[in-house]
Amino acid sequence: MKLALFGANGMAGSRIANEVLKRGHELTAIVRDLSRFSIPTTLAANVVVGNIIDPVNVAELVKGHDAVISTVGPGADEASDPILAQDVIKAANSLIEGLTLAGVRRLVVVGGAGSLEVVNGVRFIDTPDFPDIYRPASLAHCEALKIYQTCDLDWTFISPAAFFEPGERTGKYRNRVVTGRSLSEGKVEVVKRATKESQDIPLEAVVATIKEWIAEEI
Repeated sequence: MKLALFGANGMAGSRIANEVLKRGHELTAIVRDLSRFSIPTTLAANVVVGNIIDPVNVAELVKGHDAVISTVGPGADEASDPILAQDVIKAANSLIEGLTLAGVRRLVVVGGAGSLEVVNGVRFIDTPDFPDIYRPASLAHCEALKIYQTCDLDWTFISPAAFFEPGERTGKYRNRVVTGRSLSEGKVEVVKRATKESQDIPLEAVVATIKEWIAEEI
């Protein structure tokens, strides 16, 4: 499988890149800064500089790929920045236009926990205790999800848990805290298995995907 990955030098993106390559897939790692991207010397990726909010550039970079993954978004220390938050919305529109121009149908996006429902009809971001410092980025991810829901691509939106942090690759999962490495293991499976039904996938679905993969490997 030939995959294009935006945000390959981020916390989730770098781990997904390693997982993709270890599984023998072909990867185009798209970053803003080449100096920040690194993978083990035993793995090889095509690393390019790209601008996710430029749909023409997106189309040029993803043409000929089987699927596109985006992990682009503000990190925890940038989540309160409204300008970076707006880039999430710009990226959603640009990805849809760029993939359409390139003739690529499959898109997988790592969003935020704010869009997950804690009870029927109530999103996590709408609860009283949601931290204000994360609200700009979370609102942007929620708006991006609405944009994806109106498009014609074969898309999947993954909402990781609220507590999402770096960790070692274990091949196992926990249903309270999923590490960045564990998400990357499940992420590749979502790209391979996602149905044509566009959906907002909660953490439990990612965990189930990882569990299925572990069962098949045993």
